Amino acid sequence: MGPNNFRQRFGAWGERQAETYLLEHGLILLDRNYRTPYGELDLVMSQDGQLVFVEVKTRSNDKFGLPEESVTATKKEHLLMASQQYLADHPDLPADWRVDVVSIRVRAGRDRPEITWFENALA
Repeated sequence: MGPNNFRQRFGAWGERQAETYLLEHGLILLDRNYRTPYGELDLVMSQDGQLVFVEVKTRSNDKFGLPEESVTATKKEHLLMASQQYLADHPDLPADWRVDVVSIRVRAGRDRPEITWFENALA
């Protein structure tokens, strides 16, 4: 398995962890890995009538910083445009929305990943 394949599988694993975590916290899954010209939306969920676009960042160490620190200004701009594209593609959905970030950290010697949920992360 090459490094890119490992990264894809590790990222997909992190997305599943985030999905499970958010479902356990009452969100409803609407879509996964929704592709737009501006990039992919990892998870599209809803909470209390509000759409929630979720960016998941997974890291196995802190060598390159915390997972949430990798959401750069450019990435934020792409997330906003991708979210707006999703809304344009689904005009029947509520117009109230936000973008959340879920950070997944795999820590040596721990059975479970450390999950941090940043609600309305782009506000």
